[in-house]
Amino acid sequence: MSLRLSPAATLCALSALTLGYSVNALADTTLSALFMTQAAYSEADIRAMTADFTKQHPDIKVNLEFVPYEALHDKIVAARGAGDKGYDVVLFDAIWPAEFNKYGLLQDVTARIPADESNKIFDGAISTVTYKDKRWGMPWILDTKYLYYNKAMLAKAGITTPPATWADVEKQSEILKEKGIVKYPLVWSWSQSEALLCDYTTLVSAFKGDFYKDGKLNFTNSGAMKAINYMKETLDKGLTNPNSREYLEEDVRKSFSNGDAAFALNWTYMYNMANDPKQSKVAGDVGVIPAPGEAAGGASGVNGSMGLGIAKASAHPDQAWEYISYMTSQPVQNKYAKLSLPIWKSSYEDPAVQKDQEQLIAAAKTSLNVMLSRPVTADYSRLSNILQQNIQAVLQGKTPAKDGMEAATTAADRLR
Repeated sequence: MSLRLSPAATLCALSALTLGYSVNALADTTLSALFMTQAAYSEADIRAMTADFTKQHPDIKVNLEFVPYEALHDKIVAARGAGDKGYDVVLFDAIWPAEFNKYGLLQDVTARIPADESNKIFDGAISTVTYKDKRWGMPWILDTKYLYYNKAMLAKAGITTPPATWADVEKQSEILKEKGIVKYPLVWSWSQSEALLCDYTTLVSAFKGDFYKDGKLNFTNSGAMKAINYMKETLDKGLTNPNSREYLEEDVRKSFSNGDAAFALNWTYMYNMANDPKQSKVAGDVGVIPAPGEAAGGASGVNGSMGLGIAKASAHPDQAWEYISYMTSQPVQNKYAKLSLPIWKSSYEDPAVQKDQEQLIAAAKTSLNVMLSRPVTADYSRLSNILQQNIQAVLQGKTPAKDGMEAATTAADRLR
């Protein structure tokens, strides 16, 4: 039996078909976004943020890819060969814009960011995405390293106040070790990776060092040498866990959360995770202060911030910017402020953001204003490898500190 439709029914069917095509057309924009699985926002957080975005933007689908931080840079670089089949949105570190600008990997989004909006964001965050007075993305992760300490361990050792200087950290660590409270009071992320340079930069900042001399890269100035000597001395004294030379940030968090260290240098995200009884044996005993300086009252820090940018070859820059704008918006950042603090200045006065992390917020208000940037160069990846190798050689006892840093300076000069 054949079925005949009336003219009216046929028109309705055609209209429905046309509407179907329209709906499908609206849903045709698919973005590919690259993130990391290390520190700051968790993968679950990013997936939840993205799900909320797509509910509000049913015309946009976002495919997420997560890689370890160590693979992030090379993934972005390799994707340029894929053209518009590569990524639309990428997460990038504060030290990559110079290189990415040189090779044309990111779109200039200066005109997309209103000046009045920039004024509401921390300068340290804005600097993360700025190169040659242009913006190459929106800051998303505003971060530096803080000094975490175990309150119960310090109290057991008769230490009534947290350290005010790095010399205090060393002295208190000696007391803790002598009293048998913890075998290795200090734990760091000193594996041959970018994490090592973040810890090193924090200490260079503390000892008022720099990475330049007469406009050239140099790692033998007084502050830089004090930093590397401090690192090696704490190893030689048995104060730093020797496994730190193989640790990344998550290893540091787990060691501290397991009660195997009294002090740890780490990013923002560790505070709430170390205070979570479901994944920490020291929950409730976690203290946090700005990484100290060389003198009392000082503070130190490294700019470990990251931004979200539009890949140069993206075929959907407007939709990519909608997604970036949502992910970096103040309401979203405030909602997910437990693992990464917002880039927005006024957020730090928000009771909901402060709740259960007042001590961290207090530390952030100091630390975010003293962040030292790692060297800015279009050849940062090679420079980073040079520094990692030479610092590791010192920490492994294979070369004296002076020789190691002179070698790093000489090799860095050849990059130019």
